[in-house]
Amino acid sequence: MMDLLLQSFQMKSMSLFEAGMLICFGASWPFAVIKTYKSKNVKGKSRLFLTLIIIGYLCGIINKIINSMDLVFWLYVINLLLVSTDFFLCILYRKRAENK
Repeated sequence: MMDLLLQSFQMKSMSLFEAGMLICFGASWPFAVIKTYKSKNVKGKSRLFLTLIIIGYLCGIINKIINSMDLVFWLYVINLLLVSTDFFLCILYRKRAENK
């Protein structure tokens, strides 16, 4: 019984810290998206870096679906959407700059 309670507490603590990590990472993405959108300048943005971040968030989502579905899943989804938006803007504005 005690082991079960201990395991339950450890899982909740891990999700809590995982949520904290995702909130901290996710807090910066809206600023990056807004800056890219307003400036329409993608100089210095790496598509490879954004792709790796997207893959990381997809792995987190898959892990949550397979192992421990909880509310942290939605933090992964929100972060994935923000990074994907920045990636899309990066591609869009880079193509526009190349066509000029």
